[in-house]
Amino acid sequence: MSRRELREQIFKLLFRVEFNSMEEMPEQEQLFFEEEDTAKEEDAAYVSEKYNKITEKLTKIDALLNEKAEGWDTTRMSKVDLTILRLAVYEIMYDESVPTGVAINEAVELAKKFGQDASSGFVNGILAKFA
Repeated sequence: MSRRELREQIFKLLFRVEFNSMEEMPEQEQLFFEEEDTAKEEDAAYVSEKYNKITEKLTKIDALLNEKAEGWDTTRMSKVDLTILRLAVYEIMYDESVPTGVAINEAVELAKKFGQDASSGFVNGILAKFA
């Protein structure tokens, strides 16, 4: 899988956090890999590893988002936008293998694909504060 496809898989798995408790997420992760087509074992391992790293820092990431997003907080954001922002903020702040510009661009692309009409601008505007 390409990096973009892997990022999309991480987004889809991370999105489930919004609808399940953290105690339920190991089972949800297992179901995710049964449902999704991650043909290569190393791709599934990459998705799982990055997802777990993000969820470990979810509280910190949400605090950063609440600090930077003036007039917004994570409880008011759409679930799709919030998930995209969490993934991108993790990549910007904690993943040295992803350049900031790439993280922002990929987040905007995810917002165009999965979000509402204004999602890409919203995501870009908030992430610009992290750049």
